[in-house]
This record gives sequence, C-alpha cells and structure tokens, in this order.
Amino acid sequence: MTDLSHPAIQRVIEAASRKGVALDITIFSDSTRTAEEAAATVGAELGQIVKSLVFVAPRLDGRLVPIVCLVSGRNLVDISLLAAVTGESAIRRATAVEVRELTGFSIGGIPPFGHGRNVQTVMDQDLGVYEWVWAAAGTDTAVFRVSPGTLRMLANAFVAPIAETSWMHSPRAAAAEQRLQFETG
Repeated sequence: MTDLSHPAIQRVIEAASRKGVALDITIFSDSTRTAEEAAATVGAELGQIVKSLVFVAPRLDGRLVPIVCLVSGRNLVDISLLAAVTGESAIRRATAVEVRELTGFSIGGIPPFGHGRNVQTVMDQDLGVYEWVWAAAGTDTAVFRVSPGTLRMLANAFVAPIAETSWMHSPRAAAAEQRLQFETG
C-alpha cells in the first residue's frame, strides 16, 4: 500500500497546490488501475472515472510530442478526432515505456497533471456532464475527486469531442433499448 509521501503522489499534490487547489487524495489497498476497478472502488459511475491516456505525435527528428487525453471511463479516444482537434497529422498511442519517460508516471496511475514536462492536454467533453469525477493521483491505488471545471484548470486542458462514437452510444441505440424494455416490460 502506498502512502501520501510517495514521490509520484507528492508531485500531483504540489502541482495542484501551485494553482491554489488542495486535493483530498484517497489511497486504497486494492488497485484502481482500470476505469472499472476505480469505479467499483470509489462507488462511482464508470463515466465519472477520468482515464489519463497518453498519445504521441512523432516528429521527423525522432522526438515524440506527448498529448494527454482525459477521457470519461466509458469512452474510447477516436484518433482521427484527436488529430483534428490537435492539428497533428500522425498520432499514435504511447507505449508503456514512452508513457513513463514522457510523463514520469506509470500506466494505471497517470494523473491528469503534474507530469515531468509540458504536455498538451485534451479533455473529453463527456466528463463535463458530471458534478464530480475521479482521477488517478500518481499511483494505481491513489485517486482524488474533483469537479470537471477544476480538473480542466489544473490540467490546462481544452475540452473537445474526442470520444469514439459507436452504435451503442447513438440515439438510435437508446431508442432501441427503450423499445426493448417496453416490449419485455
């Protein structure tokens, strides 16, 4: 079990403090590495979990420009939408090694801010429908609750439509589900 003095957690606390925000970090004995684990552990909806996903835009000189996406736990990132909103022509998901090198954190505990370097951060617009969301605080057992507006400010994020749309998220799917519930009533 990790405690609040863990260096990764301290970086998150200090980053928030520099912007005048005191975080209330909760540490669990079990992992909150996946969005599903985090939602079950904190007693929240899956959509309230902030997945901090790292993508990279490769440059001709070999450098990788990191892009952190703050995504609702129920969503996936649409790479073509991400490319459109960032203006990058080539984007790919970062490897675990690249994530660690570019952010200073490991997958499963990547916070939305407090990274080892400046990163471009894009926030999924679907997070804004919740009063509170939960994000990783630097390790796979540490989380904090925050309003979406404060999260956006702390992460210097811009909000954009980056979530994949699928049939299951469409209005047609919702209507079909309602019909099914009515018919099986």
